[in-house]
Amino acid sequence: MERDKLEQAKTFLVDYQARLCSRLESLEASDSTFRSDPWKRAEGGGGISKVLEGGETFEKAGVNYSHVMGNKLPPSATASRPQLAGRPFHATGVSIVIHPRNPYVPTSHANVRFFIAPAQKPSEEDIWWVGGGLDLTPYYGFEEDCISWHQHAQAACQPFGDHLYPKFKAWCDDYFFLKHRNEPRGIGGLFFDDFDEGGFENSFDLIQNVANKYSEAYAEIVSRRSKTPYGEREREFQLYRRGRYVEFNLVWDRGTHFGLQSNGRTESILMSLPPAVEWKYNYQPEAGSPEAELYEQFLKPTDWLANKPIA
Repeated sequence: MERDKLEQAKTFLVDYQARLCSRLESLEASDSTFRSDPWKRAEGGGGISKVLEGGETFEKAGVNYSHVMGNKLPPSATASRPQLAGRPFHATGVSIVIHPRNPYVPTSHANVRFFIAPAQKPSEEDIWWVGGGLDLTPYYGFEEDCISWHQHAQAACQPFGDHLYPKFKAWCDDYFFLKHRNEPRGIGGLFFDDFDEGGFENSFDLIQNVANKYSEAYAEIVSRRSKTPYGEREREFQLYRRGRYVEFNLVWDRGTHFGLQSNGRTESILMSLPPAVEWKYNYQPEAGSPEAELYEQFLKPTDWLANKPIA
């Protein structure tokens, strides 16, 4: 197996986890900090979960590093590569979900990961790929935030080809869509998987760029919105919309399915869930309200770089 690739990925990911947690702590208005929870997996591997809870800026923030291995790839990982069914695997990545306290600050998610399925016969080759992305889930929409988010997403892809941002944006819009609700989870960003274009160095540079641009993009929005005054109405809407986040992660998310199917650590897999959430029966926002504006203007397919709807 190409150990150097796996070790390079692990070294970057552990360092990135530490750097991102430090940056988030610098944005946290209280003295809350991340607690580190190392864990091991009986079938092989383990990780470090870092969680900040009860902050003034971040109600819950999770930054999870994992490196797991096994003798057989789970179904969620072989859906697009059926020829790999039954192969052993190594999977390493960092997964991030941040639930802010202020409803005017969006929830954000990012993930970067590296998979390798070692060859089992002399005639076979090791097969590896990278994946990841970033996406934003606002409760109250601001064009400035949507545009800057997608500018950073484009900048993350630009060094690797003009074709990647539109491809990954469309993939993200399609992936983070709640089919049972017929609505997107948020305003998108990037999503990609099974990527090995240009060889390992090119692919590895891409996931590093995506991870670093996520840190910049989200920090800018948190700095702009975290001191915006809000009341009970905004808080109630935030809790209601968080229900959509829960539904997507439990019903549709491939990362959640992979973790559970590979007998991963449940506490780390479900760290993405918000600390407080509400469901209301058949809720309809008041016409002309800021809550209705989220559905009418922001939860629509949009070219945010040009700031115009996609027909």
